[in-house]
Formats: sequence, structure tokens, C-alpha cells
Amino acid sequence: MAPRSSALPPPPDLKAPPRELVAALRAHLTETEAAGRCADLLTGADPAEHADLLPYLAGRPGAAYPSDGWAEHWPRVWGARGLLYVWDDSATGAVLAGLRDESWRVAEMCLKVCTLRDLPAGDDATRLAGHELPRVRAVAARALGAAGDVEHVSAVEDLLDDDSEEVRRAAHRALERMRTRLDLV
Repeated sequence: MAPRSSALPPPPDLKAPPRELVAALRAHLTETEAAGRCADLLTGADPAEHADLLPYLAGRPGAAYPSDGWAEHWPRVWGARGLLYVWDDSATGAVLAGLRDESWRVAEMCLKVCTLRDLPAGDDATRLAGHELPRVRAVAARALGAAGDVEHVSAVEDLLDDDSEEVRRAAHRALERMRTRLDLV
């Protein structure tokens, strides 16, 4: 578990976008501390132990499962989302493990983090490219475009014929990115 500072004060504006909420969090924690606590949530730490952190990640007062009625996967989603805005390389393992989370929402958010942070998500992103939900397939294509290797090109090419226009667009952009990044002809 990441080192704990004293209890955090509530965010100044719970209606602020996640980027601004996490920026407000950084006034109280170092980047490493904030990323470590986000990674703790992502890996299933007790949300009650992070009740002071959750309003910064969820934009809701007292957002701690289960007492507030949120499904059990939401603190993991919020932890992963926090890693879009704060980062430390020590969170890499938590994000890559999150790609195999039972909740598609967690896996989807971890794909977004992998895309932003250039994490080696190729094999898991290839698996998620076959997910039943188009939004997950589209994010998987983006992750493959950012970090996939030559052996992942065929998974992206398969998405060019997807039923979803969003997925086809993401696959097209990902394939172009892979061609440039991997120097493919």
C-alpha cells in the first residue's frame, strides 16, 4: 500500500472535471503518493481506507463502496482514471493487471492509461479487441496503435470490418499509427 499522508481535505469543487479534481489533489500529495494511492484502489484496496481520496477521483462526497451504493468495481475504475492525470512508473503493474479485471469498465480505463503512458498492453489489448462492447474494442484499437507490435497488426486489421463505425475509425487510425511507428509498408 502507498504511504498515507494525513487525511485529505475535501476537494474545493466536486463538480469540477476529473483533471481539475486530480490537480487539486496534487496540492496535498506528491505525484508519487497520488499515483500510489490510485494504484492501490485499482488493485482492490479497501475503498474505505481511501475515503478521503475518492471524492478527488469520483467527484462525489463520501464515494466509498459499499456504503454509498456504488458497485464494487467503481473504486477500481476511479483509481485507474486517476492514473490518467498522475503517474509513477510503480503503477505500471497495477494497470497491466487491470487489463484482466473482471469488469469491462476497469479494463477499458486501464487500456486508456496504457495508451497514454505507452505501456506494453499488446497481448491484452488484442484480447480486448474481441470484446462484445464496441467502446471497449475501440479503446483496444487505440492501445494497439500506441503500443502494439508487429504481431498485433492483424488484430487491428480485423477491426477494420467491425460492425461499429467508432471501432472502424479507431482501427484505421491505429493501423496508420502502427505503420508509421513500426515502419511497416
